[in-house]
Amino acid sequence: MKKRIIDLVNEQYKAPKGLLGVYFGEKMVRQHRIETLWTLELLKLQDNDYVLELGCGAGYAVKRVLRDSNVKKVVGFDLSQTALASARFRNRANIYNSRAKFVLGNVNSLPFQDGMYSKVYSIQSVYFWESIHDSINEIYRVLKPGGSLIITLSDGKNGIPWMNIRRML
Repeated sequence: MKKRIIDLVNEQYKAPKGLLGVYFGEKMVRQHRIETLWTLELLKLQDNDYVLELGCGAGYAVKRVLRDSNVKKVVGFDLSQTALASARFRNRANIYNSRAKFVLGNVNSLPFQDGMYSKVYSIQSVYFWESIHDSINEIYRVLKPGGSLIITLSDGKNGIPWMNIRRML
């Protein structure tokens, strides 16, 4: 029983689904607020930037980028329809004025043109990428020459490494 609950929670973190997924999406917004603000500060966003967030979840970081900067556009990318529905709701005004867009897909195969983005970032989603090698290749393909990539992750909690971190190493 305990393993089934842990598996359910892990699956909701990876790809939130349904009403429970909405709850987990909002929980992740609260859980990762500090890392989100830190990552966005590191990006040093400029007015002419086109930005891609991989694993955008409920869209909090996209909203912060658009609130705190004058970047041209931010695209949020996620593999969860539920998370993207929350992100679209949270960013509906920015979608309306064409500064935000949300796309469903897998990081191993990005549906974007080569050299499209000047800044790409991911906050606490790298654990769920099927192939780090393929994902990094795809990221560099869509990144403009001289662009910036920031991947923010944690290696565990309370001194215990997360299983997906072990898989990546």
